[in-house]
Amino acid sequence: MLTRVKSKLFVHARRRSRGLLEGEYASVFHGRSLDYDDLRDYVIGDEVRDIDWKATARHTRPLVKRYVAHRKQNLMLVVDTGRGMAATTRSGEPKKEVAIAAAGLVGWLAQRHGDLVGMVRGTASTTTAHDLRGTEAHLELLLRAIDSATSLESEQSNLASQLRWIIRNVRRRLFLLVLADDRDLDPETEELLRRLHVQHEILWITVEDADPTSIEAGRTTYDVSDTHTLPTLVRLDPRVRAAYAAAVAHRVEHTTALLGRRGINHARIGSSDEVVGAVFALLERQRRARR
Repeated sequence: MLTRVKSKLFVHARRRSRGLLEGEYASVFHGRSLDYDDLRDYVIGDEVRDIDWKATARHTRPLVKRYVAHRKQNLMLVVDTGRGMAATTRSGEPKKEVAIAAAGLVGWLAQRHGDLVGMVRGTASTTTAHDLRGTEAHLELLLRAIDSATSLESEQSNLASQLRWIIRNVRRRLFLLVLADDRDLDPETEELLRRLHVQHEILWITVEDADPTSIEAGRTTYDVSDTHTLPTLVRLDPRVRAAYAAAVAHRVEHTTALLGRRGINHARIGSSDEVVGAVFALLERQRRARR
């Protein structure tokens, strides 16, 4: 799974070579000090401002200054693995595939910069925690755990359960990447985020639902939460389409406003092909917010 994530990253890098020079792949995780260590080859994820241009000119390949970091940061993936994440997103692929791509990308960037990656995942009634470690093998295990835990037989989602678990059990400062189903955020979730934001940095990614009113006639469509079939004549009715579009717009506005009040940067992703661009735009907003 991690190999698939890397392949998407490298394809994006070749298509957006200019973005590399503009620092698109800068990490927001790695701590740094003013203690210069040595030079090494430039790799995706390095800050462009760390390039030693004189050394680069002498050696005809990009070289960056390496500093002795005061500390490592800890990235915790917070992943909804309930039944809703086994549904289809608007690209036609399972929503969990988008979550895996996003988790793998951010996890790999953190791991490449020497940071530790762990995970808290679960449903409304169960929460499972995975240790913080710094190897690609461990990250691969985390991605496989998301894949195996998320199915149409899973329990219903309730991300508040995982947020409460972190509040009760985690004392160290973390960088939280939340991968959430496309659901309304209730007052309880807002209060949990208020408490978490005092101690941790938080990024939030919503994996978008498919639009049932845009699926062509002849295809069976149903809600994974209760398996009730959505009749074609109903879901393709213009009035239903308008009502659904209005409900989605209201949910997006409400979620954006709620997270904005807590200073949490947010992205909505509906396809694994959008993950690289959307994640790096999100990381760039987070990096600028920290200045």
